[in-house]
Amino acid sequence: MWLRILKSKIHRATATETNPDYSGSITIDRELMDAVGLVPNESVTIADLDNGNRLTTYAIPGEPGSGVIAINGAAAKLVNKGDKVLVFAFAYLSPQEAAEHKATVVVLDDNNKITETIRH
Repeated sequence: MWLRILKSKIHRATATETNPDYSGSITIDRELMDAVGLVPNESVTIADLDNGNRLTTYAIPGEPGSGVIAINGAAAKLVNKGDKVLVFAFAYLSPQEAAEHKATVVVLDDNNKITETIRH
């Protein structure tokens, strides 16, 4: 049996732009991706704290240190620039792996800079 477990989370990111004409995905500052262990093209779930929308897409790296959180493609119709979002990634683990696993969560300020890193 495999369990779907939280792998990583970017908490309270600010959407810096929306690009409906882009072919899809979410562009995330590469430093933020590295901080939580996201890899390019990894599946992520986005939850918009301002309107309650939730969607699944994939992460692509943005300019390191830029703070970019760009919602692209059709997802740009569900999130507005300036909205606060959560970005989750999950992993499938065996029960034995899950017992030892610790998710990595980064909490961001209004400029998408890390203020806290939590492992739980």
